[in-house]
Amino acid sequence: MADTIRFELLGPLRALCAGAELPLGPPKQRAVLAVLLHLDGRSMAFGSLVDALWGAEPPVHARNLVQKYVSGLRRALGEAGPELVWTGSGYRLTGARIDDLCERRELLRSAITAREAGDLRRAGHVAGEAEALWRGEYAEGLPGPYLEAERRRWAEKRMLVLEARLEGGIALGRYEECVHELVRLVAAHPLRERPVALLMLALYRNGRSSDALLAYEEARRRIAEAMGADPGPALRDLHARMLRQDPALLGGGAEMVGRAPAA
Repeated sequence: MADTIRFELLGPLRALCAGAELPLGPPKQRAVLAVLLHLDGRSMAFGSLVDALWGAEPPVHARNLVQKYVSGLRRALGEAGPELVWTGSGYRLTGARIDDLCERRELLRSAITAREAGDLRRAGHVAGEAEALWRGEYAEGLPGPYLEAERRRWAEKRMLVLEARLEGGIALGRYEECVHELVRLVAAHPLRERPVALLMLALYRNGRSSDALLAYEEARRRIAEAMGADPGPALRDLHARMLRQDPALLGGGAEMVGRAPAA
């Protein structure tokens, strides 16, 4: 049965059968499997698969190499694995799913439901479970422009989950813990506004209103220098509410910048 193999892509590609990791071959061969897994049962034309692996400058023997990789994957996956079929114009992987992505999706649906109900504590806890599924970058280390683009897209998804988990931590009153993590996050992503807002709120609720206002001024300066613009309206509004000491900011509501993570 195809479902006896567990596939994971939130980190290096893994295929697990009865708890043992299957040897999937060299990086390009593994990249073929990752691309076809990502398509979730849809077919990819042969030329598109070549482009996914090499971009605009494929090797002379690209066709032979792809056929070699497909043969290698069929041997690696064996009879217990999903079927890798030729459609007449390309390849399709049938009877497989990316298990850690499916688990992440279900957890985030629960987190979104909790957030929409105003239960940031529950939303943050479930978002933390989703975040824990990551073992590294999406399809980490696998070559080709297709997967490189997907890695960038999934890095944003991972960031939204991290922010949701920190939002829940603030709702739980874990201010010092969240401040330390958010300081590092802001340093790594200096133009991203939601971590700044979360940092400001954690500082403010921890009795450090002057530090919260300073965090805003530093962000405003960075954004002005890099983009010649002011912070977005949500961050400016949070700053204004802190200046007038809005008592609602000390509650458990979602006075945050940004979006809930997408499932």
